[in-house]
Amino acid sequence: MDSPQRTVAAAGAVALAMGVAGVLAPDRQVRLMGFSDSRAARPLLTVSSLAAVNTGLLYLLGAAKGWPGFPAFTVRARALMGGGLIALAASGRAPKAFFGGGAWELAGAAVTAAVLGRKRATRRLSTRSQYW
Repeated sequence: MDSPQRTVAAAGAVALAMGVAGVLAPDRQVRLMGFSDSRAARPLLTVSSLAAVNTGLLYLLGAAKGWPGFPAFTVRARALMGGGLIALAASGRAPKAFFGGGAWELAGAAVTAAVLGRKRATRRLSTRSQYW
């Protein structure tokens, strides 16, 4: 497993753990997300926790299978999700805690993009040195 795949696997493990935490301890997750009424937020939290479990499993599977385009896909998907969460919080349509989620997604996209960029640069340098 190369560096981009390991980065995706780490993100998948975190997503899976957070999803399971949301399913097992929903009231704690509701408080962490900044919702004041846990009864109203519970259906949303249940769905988003199950989505996090699904995403975590997909990331782990994608990394384990070594699909070459998968890390680049996760960069785009996480950037889109991060931008969406920040836009929802900035517009007042979501709690301020969504800023943290958006920042997390954007940071994850940036880390994976940086690892992909480093791998590409290393590959280019090693290809050039073969001809010298």
